[in-house]
Amino acid sequence: MEETERSPGLRIAIFGGTFDPIHNAHLRIAREAAEQFALDRVLFVTAGHPPHKAPGATTSFEHRHRMVELACEGDSRFVPSRLEEGDGLSYSIGTIERVRAELGPDDKLFFLVGTDAFAEVGTWYRSREVVAAVEFIVVSRPGYDYPIPEGAKVQRLETLALPVSSSLIRKGIQAGDRVDDLPESVGRYAERHGLYSAR
Repeated sequence: MEETERSPGLRIAIFGGTFDPIHNAHLRIAREAAEQFALDRVLFVTAGHPPHKAPGATTSFEHRHRMVELACEGDSRFVPSRLEEGDGLSYSIGTIERVRAELGPDDKLFFLVGTDAFAEVGTWYRSREVVAAVEFIVVSRPGYDYPIPEGAKVQRLETLALPVSSSLIRKGIQAGDRVDDLPESVGRYAERHGLYSAR
């Protein structure tokens, strides 16, 4: 009997964030990672209750996740995920374990993260398990060096510095400035619901 050829496994990256709001730099990073590392899917995981944020400091999960859904519509590789929805704190290891449980034995799981967050990975909840469970794609400036924990598997995504942050966008909207760093659909949604406007 002729042996059937096995198809290669999927290559999936977790891209978590508060996404308050999601902006064009997030999408550019995900796009570059997908192209450079032949990713089949990038899971945009909207943080439910990040442990580093004070309770009530972020826009509601539903608003933030809806903006993620709108931003992901332009690329079939981008998948909005509600894995961190709920009342508990959002720890990376829990998200990784939930994604891993849905994967096949030949699938490969990556974790897309910026250098600042990666530099703190040793302080994360169950950090050793996080390091052992995934291969990291670390977004950094060309030539920028950073410490790598023992046993960590790391790929570098060197990209130009993107001087965009969600906090700057929020301040711009509050000041009534024109904000060009949001996908149009996200900007319209934020305006329609009065998000980030001066109270």
